[in-house]
Amino acid sequence: MSLAGGVKETKAQKMERLKREKNPWQAFDEVRAFARDGRASVVPEWASAYFKWWGVYTQGDGVGATGGKGSEGLASDYFMMRICIPNGILTAAQLRVIGKLTGKFARNLADITVRQNIQLHWLSIESLPEVVDALHAVGLTPKGACGDVVRNVTGCPLAGVAADELIDASPLAIEIAELLTGSPDFYNLPRKFKITVSGCACWCSYPEINDIGLTAVRWGDQIGYSLRVGGGLSADPHLAVRLDAFILPHQALDVARAVTEIFRDQQGLRESRDRARLKHLFLKEGWTADRFLTELQSRLNFPLLPAVPEEVPEDIYRDHAGIHPQRQPGLSYVGASVLRGRLTGEQLEAVAELAERFGSGALRATVSQNLLLIDIPNHQAAELARELHLIGLEIEASAFWRGAVACTGTEFCKLAITETKGFTRWLVDELEERLPEFDQQLRLHVTGCPNSCGQHWIADIGIEGKKIKSDGRLIDAYYFCVGGAVGQHAAIARPIGYRCPAPLVPEAIERLLRQYLADRHPGENLRAWFSRNPQDQLRAHLAGEFLAPVERDLPAGRVPHGVAD
Repeated sequence: MSLAGGVKETKAQKMERLKREKNPWQAFDEVRAFARDGRASVVPEWASAYFKWWGVYTQGDGVGATGGKGSEGLASDYFMMRICIPNGILTAAQLRVIGKLTGKFARNLADITVRQNIQLHWLSIESLPEVVDALHAVGLTPKGACGDVVRNVTGCPLAGVAADELIDASPLAIEIAELLTGSPDFYNLPRKFKITVSGCACWCSYPEINDIGLTAVRWGDQIGYSLRVGGGLSADPHLAVRLDAFILPHQALDVARAVTEIFRDQQGLRESRDRARLKHLFLKEGWTADRFLTELQSRLNFPLLPAVPEEVPEDIYRDHAGIHPQRQPGLSYVGASVLRGRLTGEQLEAVAELAERFGSGALRATVSQNLLLIDIPNHQAAELARELHLIGLEIEASAFWRGAVACTGTEFCKLAITETKGFTRWLVDELEERLPEFDQQLRLHVTGCPNSCGQHWIADIGIEGKKIKSDGRLIDAYYFCVGGAVGQHAAIARPIGYRCPAPLVPEAIERLLRQYLADRHPGENLRAWFSRNPQDQLRAHLAGEFLAPVERDLPAGRVPHGVAD
């Protein structure tokens, strides 16, 4: 479409126009019509935009971004759908329905995402209404899982259960989700907006990388929340900024709404899709924590108290994997590591059955792409762990299995540059065989493009999908970043100027970790070792020789996959 004077509208202008013209949350009847009339009836505005408000994307053709133009690949006739699970809280009945939908409509394939969603693939246009109706029947929805809206509100998956939590924050997380998702006041944000609320001591839902992060803090006999704003990753990562405010529990809902309104009302953020996140107020427009707090206070009808000291957690695993006691006497929770977050319909149904047979039927999804089973009698926890192992979920996994995270990749995503899910499974197998003696926690994150859906910027070792030429053709490759952290030593991972073809990644990581094991000081963990080694030395450890740094630029072209699933 052209604007006045014949100037073609930009991508951002087009999206803003489409949002002004329609609230997709009020137009699901159009999706039902598409389902009756078939895939050819789907209009471009729904395919490129409106479907996202219902958690739906057009599915890529398996090649990813390099098979299309303008950094976006070609769409297939199929769709992928994210299911919102506020705070990650699920029942066995809900998970069983998701498992059945996975088997019936999604070619038996589901992924747990890094925002506690479950994502289905291979959905036809004809199936979308039936899937949405089945989810609604058990209290779930895909509404708001994608689009320029508040995304799934995350929280500690052990809310109400963890022995060391300060407060059960899940009612607040769910209240925020109910207030902001589906509301006509918040269907048109500049871009996606991510909120997390946690009452646990280890900040397991990563407040450091959310647009709003509320984390419980104790001040005397009063428990309230610290407030962070403006976190996010993608191509320009930014750790959230803590505001000088102590949020009382009864104030938190109003504060979350007001911060979301600040974001909604920033017209300058709507001028470019690449700079439309809350973090860009700090990165591009010169906002400070004081300015943000002043704007926030002006939108509230009560004064905010000044911030109080908080205890920032160590940079440790935040996945709650393993068997641990609950606050309820005699009960434990069992945290199962799901490699790369991928499960079949049968596995989902089996986990639902185990949750009912051994516990109360309560389950939780985590931002580490894992599942937790709740309310397990202590004497039955070990037996449950054995049953979970039999269906491919590990309770005592290796550092590589436990710490692996992978985005969707070119298998289904139109923005991805490399295949990730199969690659990650293969990479973990290789590292377990090569380094059985490795004894440190390790976050190993694989992302298929610079958008960082695999969160490589906060990983110990983060690898970002690229393309390089080999024997005259372009193949999958990965660029290395190391030393990312959250918690006390929060930092964005350092790009160290090394990339290699996908099949060579295991030996590069082996060289690096063997050097660490040989060179570390007594008690020195991996992050500390990374921080004391210069960039050129780390690059040499990965490469096996000293090399000049390489850029992260992306060559263009249609290419085959590297290591397939």
